Amino acid sequence: MIKEVFNKPLKWSAMKTLIFKEIDDLIIGSLGIVAFISFFVGGVVAIQTALNLTNPLIPKYLIGFATRQSVILEFAPTFISIIMAGKMGSFITSSIGTMRVTEQIDALEVMGVNSLNYLVFPKIIALLLYPFVIGISMFLGILGGWMAGVYGGFTSSDEFIMGLQTDFIPFHIVYAFIKTMVFAIILATIPSYHGYYMKGGALEVGKASTVSFVWSSVAIILSNYILTQLLLSK
Repeated sequence: MIKEVFNKPLKWSAMKTLIFKEIDDLIIGSLGIVAFISFFVGGVVAIQTALNLTNPLIPKYLIGFATRQSVILEFAPTFISIIMAGKMGSFITSSIGTMRVTEQIDALEVMGVNSLNYLVFPKIIALLLYPFVIGISMFLGILGGWMAGVYGGFTSSDEFIMGLQTDFIPFHIVYAFIKTMVFAIILATIPSYHGYYMKGGALEVGKASTVSFVWSSVAIILSNYILTQLLLSK
């Protein structure tokens, strides 16, 4: 399927319109739910960390440290991607599956258009901007942790910021964005595959969306494990 996606590409004038539409649907349309979830989960991480620091000898700056590590290493890239497998993945599968059911894909083939290039390529290009979404998720997760920690009375602003800066390893950001790019490819391809090759009627569109979400989530979790083993283990 991937090879066919890049064969017989559409003219750039037509492809440009499709790419901008996919960016609007998949990237811009996801910012609201990502911002909402990131902010509050970051707050929850900070509060739970603070409530577990029962020993008075443990410094309060660890709240900021734990929030940073949790959000950057796992929550923003992995947890948000699994949520996006439900939102983006279901949207991609159902939209392509509906075109298959209503024979619009067959009509494209009759007109001599490479339907895989027409349908899947713009989604792959649009999801190259997916790290932008995860970057916002990281920022808002840490902001939510700061607000919950400071305004909840668990730590001071200076201590939280000190925790954010303590033992910071820049490669963790690189690691998070490498994972994000792999997850973006998974989010673009697996749901497209299940939508494009589905058979049946309207009922099967819903089933294909569910199956694509399951397999996208499995692929994200497995690739997360493999990439963590490759990039972080010494």
